Amino acid sequence: MNPLRQHRRVLTASLTGTAVEFYDFYVFATATALVFGELFFPKSSPEVQGIAKFMVFGLAFIARPIGAVAFGHFGDRVGRKATLVASLLLMGASTLLVAFLPGYADAGFFAPLLLCILRFGQGLGLGGEWGGAALLATENAPKGWESRFGAAPQLGAPLGFLAANGLFLLLGLWLSDADFLNWGWRVPFLASAVLVGIGLWVRLNIGETAQFREALDRAPPPAVPLWALLRDHGGAVLAGSAGVVACFALFYLSTAFALDIGTRQLGYPRETFLSLQLAANLFLALGIVIAAWLSDRTSAGRMILWGAVATIGVGLLFAPGLAGGTLAIFLTLATALFVMGFVYGPLGGWLTTLYPVPVRYSGVSVAFNAGGIVGGAVTPLVAKAMTDAGHGDAIGYLLVAAGALTVLGVSLARPAPAAG
Repeated sequence: MNPLRQHRRVLTASLTGTAVEFYDFYVFATATALVFGELFFPKSSPEVQGIAKFMVFGLAFIARPIGAVAFGHFGDRVGRKATLVASLLLMGASTLLVAFLPGYADAGFFAPLLLCILRFGQGLGLGGEWGGAALLATENAPKGWESRFGAAPQLGAPLGFLAANGLFLLLGLWLSDADFLNWGWRVPFLASAVLVGIGLWVRLNIGETAQFREALDRAPPPAVPLWALLRDHGGAVLAGSAGVVACFALFYLSTAFALDIGTRQLGYPRETFLSLQLAANLFLALGIVIAAWLSDRTSAGRMILWGAVATIGVGLLFAPGLAGGTLAIFLTLATALFVMGFVYGPLGGWLTTLYPVPVRYSGVSVAFNAGGIVGGAVTPLVAKAMTDAGHGDAIGYLLVAAGALTVLGVSLARPAPAAG
């Protein structure tokens, strides 16, 4: 096949899958902020509703490392392509079924239980998604283009966010609050089936990565890739996990948490705050593109390090920015998401260098999703608890801590030997 055509297919497959991933994940995040408290925990106080719904939201981050281990095992033994198809199917089915869930008024205790099960299933599928997409891009990249190819999955994030946020915004404009609460919120979950279908079609039309085929020619894959990974590369797993904390913390504090605070405590109309986030999302895409381009000219680790230091600065301004007026909120969110581009865009090019090919799917997936527990599950939950306890002016220090962890992880990381 023509190399240019093959590169286009690879980049499209990487970008499309991650766009679906972020769409699926963010429709859940948006629904968590806007409706899940009232629908699934109606008998609780607003404060308890807030904690409960963010605990359900955080379940996916517990499931993601389990999915990373499971899909990483098959990704390292069977191949990248088949594993990516399976992860997308599980993720898509779990998201679609949320659209058909009954609320607490109809099913009682079983309603939040089913929500938890589907959220866990969503997390399992997501656990194997990003790592495989990053490998699909970087293991097919021309020399010197690793970070730019590796940024293709990351560019799926603003696209997925744009689709999810934009659809919720349109529904909010078209529907009354009662209709939105009764059935409108289900539409984005139904729409995910279309995106998953597109993602599957693209991925079924690509081949296996060259580096994986070459590794199989040299030696059979490890019987248990996770054991080989932890035995020989445990330090790289810890460093990689710390290195991704800042990107998760920036994203979920700037999106799900900020939306919840903006609409419930600050009193902004839902459509106004969604519009602010939609515009700020453009800066995430800009940050990813700039960081990926610079990474191939310097190094991916250096760009992430710069972004981590900037995350600390964002943390010092985050709480005052959210407490300001509309312009201050927009500038805060735009700055946070632009900085996220620097700690997220180069991740594909950086994490893949830490592990040799035979255990790379497991290494990248485990590190990415373990760091996601701290940055994406714990951080918004702690921020919500701090705000409810009257300490909202200190939530930015969570970003300071996340940035410091990422600085530590990148500083301690060392590339794996070139010949895995």
